[in-house]
Parts: sequence; structure tokens; C-alpha cells
Amino acid sequence: MQVISVPSAPFAGQKPGTSGLRKKVTVFRQERYLENFVQSIFDTLSGQQGQTLVLGGDGRYYNDVAIQTILRMAAAAGFGRVLVGRDGILSTPAASAVIRKWRAFGGIILSASHNAGGPDGDFGIKYNLGNGGPANEAFTDAVYRRTLEISAYNSIDAPDIDLSRLGELRVGDMIVNIIDPVADYAELLESLFDFERIAALLARPDFRMRFDAMHAVTGPYARAILEDRLGAPAGTVVNGTPLPDFGGGHPDPNPVYAAELVAALADGSSGLSFGAASDGDGDRNMIVGRGFVVSPSDSLAVLAANHALIPAYAGGLAGVARSMPTSCAVDRVAAALGIPCYETPTGWKYFGSLLDAGKATLCGEESAGTGSDHVREKDGLWAVLYWLNILAVRDLPADVIVREHWQRFGRNVYSRHDYEGIDTAKGDHLMNELRSRLPQLPGAEFAGLHIVSADDFAYTDPVDGSRSECQGIRILLDEGSRVVFRLSGTGTEGATLRVYLERYVADPDRHEVPTQEALAPLIGLAEAVAQIAAITGRSEPDVIS
Repeated sequence: MQVISVPSAPFAGQKPGTSGLRKKVTVFRQERYLENFVQSIFDTLSGQQGQTLVLGGDGRYYNDVAIQTILRMAAAAGFGRVLVGRDGILSTPAASAVIRKWRAFGGIILSASHNAGGPDGDFGIKYNLGNGGPANEAFTDAVYRRTLEISAYNSIDAPDIDLSRLGELRVGDMIVNIIDPVADYAELLESLFDFERIAALLARPDFRMRFDAMHAVTGPYARAILEDRLGAPAGTVVNGTPLPDFGGGHPDPNPVYAAELVAALADGSSGLSFGAASDGDGDRNMIVGRGFVVSPSDSLAVLAANHALIPAYAGGLAGVARSMPTSCAVDRVAAALGIPCYETPTGWKYFGSLLDAGKATLCGEESAGTGSDHVREKDGLWAVLYWLNILAVRDLPADVIVREHWQRFGRNVYSRHDYEGIDTAKGDHLMNELRSRLPQLPGAEFAGLHIVSADDFAYTDPVDGSRSECQGIRILLDEGSRVVFRLSGTGTEGATLRVYLERYVADPDRHEVPTQEALAPLIGLAEAVAQIAAITGRSEPDVIS
């Protein structure tokens, strides 16, 4: 096998965000662009010779082309074997499960998660470590430094291989195993939940569910698990065929982009009892009851409060963890259980060290991501099965379960306002202006709201001692209310300003006040403090979730 060194030169801006490098497909299709970044990953690794790499993605446009390129480069880098999902498909949690089961050296996941796909859409790539989780900042920073100095990439002369048939092939001297993308993952989930009890629930004539795969990667997984293994009626999974452009939709499971599912659950004539959706790469989820959308923050809290009903977690939780912008609802559950609750920056990689060290069992982010120590990624179908297991045991609708949770713990009324695609310079200016005003904010009053403290969130990892600065601006108010400002690292155009609003309501008589009405004073405070309209020119958010 002859390794070919191809001269190259650096591209600006190949800095990974919270979950890898994400750019427009048109950017990735530039000559040498993908190759430069992959070579920078391989140059940063050590000890991969003869080792196993896992490779797959969410099936979006350019996924198949990128896989063929990466296989030739992996052979040149000295990997001995690559496990590839059939047709190039591997959901993000399934990739983590495969890495962990087969003790792979690491994995490359091709996905831009919930971002739109197609020739004019987005593409992404990230490296996962041998624990199955996203690479830490030390590694991704080293990869970025390498992208700034790269002068060549390595490959071999080999034809494309057939990704559609299971079996063993070769690319140069490297073995390539085309694997069933669902089998290992489904086996893992079956070991966690009471499939017999869930199957009995799905067989009941008075219980009907719908799972919207949004033409994304979870379609084959949901059909195999919900319909084939658990016996849900054919057609329970809708939009179940992964498409390169996600059917022209936006594969983000929220009430805006999954509006048809929400409307179906609100329509009494539909006969539906429970709904769920997942995103482009299968790591996010949305849970919907009859006329009731469960917020991701409430979902995490409910899962923690009901852990004893789930076989895998009945022995107790070591702890829970949430990203800083996620509501404090799970904190109250942790306090009642007498277990620690860790507050981390946004990005699943921050949960990895807690999970590996046995400090946390359940983790969650407000952006529709929940998971546990079974893998090192958030996991959309895992969350759906967890909910189905709870419903099967408690024999109550999802909305009743959430409302009973509020009765016990109080309600953390919560919403996120997204201002998408704003000018990056304006986004940076807004955040810098906020940072400069932090010392003056404590003690200030806005329309009757009293600011107790304000800071720029920083995190010290309790396991490895690493420090992460500037992770979002927090304004903390009386009685557990908060406003958080953060620029997202998951978009590909401009900047997305996320404003997180949270108000704790203990009085059960006020639990049914509409969310935006309950948060109206905080929305006004956010505008007054940050001057969003004046700086960005946006009078209202693009997405409210």
C-alpha cells in the first residue's frame, strides 16, 4: 500500500465549536477542505496504528462522499480496521455505543445535528474518543492549531467501496467492516428498559403513539425498536426514511419545526396519546402529551424523579448533571434525592468526565438533549423509551405526570428565545457590552425585578481540574429566576443569540399560566439589559421554544 502525500495549505476558520466543525456543504466541498481537517485530526492522534476506527453519520448530503475520502485517509494514517454503518448511517448515540462495545480507538461522526441539510445546507464532522464521547477542548484546540499549519494530507489510491452491503472489505491494507447500524445500539437499549412492559403498553387499544423521525437518521432505529421489537403498529414511525435534505425540513425536534406532531397531539380526533420526535443525528428528542409539550428541562427532571421505575437505574443515581442554561428543575430533584447536581458549560463533552468518573448517571441540556452513562452522547430514542417505561408503570398520561411533578417540586417556568443568523460582529458586541456592565448589575431594579448577582459563567471540571471561561452570561434574580445570554456554537452562518428565561413558581394555582405570559417581566428585563433590538436590529426572536 503506497501512501500518497498531497500538498495543501491552511483554510481559515477550521475551529471546532461545541460539537465539531460545522460549515455549509459548499464550504466542505472545496478542494482539500475536508481532507485538511481530517488530516489535522489524524496528526493530533498518536497510537492509532493497527487500531479500530468507527465511522458514520446522519445520512445528510455529502455524507457518502466524505466517508469514501476518510476511509482512504484512515488507511494512510495506519488504522487497521474501520467499522462503518451500512449506507454510511450511524446515529450519534449509536456511534458512541459501537465505539464502547468494540473498544475502538475512537470514531469520526459526520453530522450537523439539527441543522438543515441538502446541497445548500450544512455539514459537520467531529472526533469522538475511545470512551465514546466527543473529544475534549484540549484535543480540539490542538486540531485547530494543526489546521493553521498543515502543508499536506495523506491518502491512498483506492476505489470507492460499496457501503450498502454488510460484510468485510479492504481499502488498501485496512479492513473495513460494513455493520448493521442498529443492532448494537438496540441491544444496549433493551438491556436498560423493561421491553416487556413497554410492549404491553404499545399493545393496548387505548394507547397510540407517533414517532416523527423528521426524515433523519432515527427512522431505521425507531422502526427496528418500536415497531419490530416492541410491536407498535406499522406506521407508528412517520417520516422514517433518512433523506439527504431531510425532506426539505429542518430536523430540529421543537414545536416550530415539528409543528405537525404537536398539532396531531392537540387534536382529540387523532386518537394519539403520546408523541415524540428526534433530530438529524438522533441525539435530541421532543416529548409531547395530549395537547402538552414537555419542555426538555422538565423532561430531565421527570426522568430523574422516576429513575426507580427503570431497571437500569432502579439501584439509584450517583448524581445528575445539566448544562448551565438548562433550568434548575433537576436541581430540586437532586436535592430531594440527596445526590449531587453538577452545572456544566454547554456541550456534551463536559459530561464525559463526570460519567467516566461515576459522579453522574443522568445528564441533560435544555436543547432537547438527555442521556445517561450507557453511552457518552445524548440519546433521543433512549429518552423516548425512558418515557414509555414510566408511562407503562405509572399508567398516567405524560401531561399528568409532569403536572404532578410540578405539584411536588414547584414549576420552573422556562423558555429559550433564539435570534438566528445575526451579524457575528453585532453578536460579539452585544456580549462584550453585557460583560462590561456586569459589575454594575447586582442590586439593580428593572420593573420590580431585583438582580441579586451577574457573572460570566466559568467551570472547573471536578475530575480533571480543567477550566472553561466565558461560557454564558448569567443574571440571577430573587426567588430562583434567571436570564442567561449565550452565543451558540452550532450554527454555520452568522451568530445565534440564545436568551434563556427561567422563573420559579411554587404556587400550584399559577402553574397553568402560559409560559410567555409568566416570563413577560423577564423578557422585558432581557431587552432592557442587553439592548437586543438596538444592537442586532431584531425586534423579536426567530424561534421560541
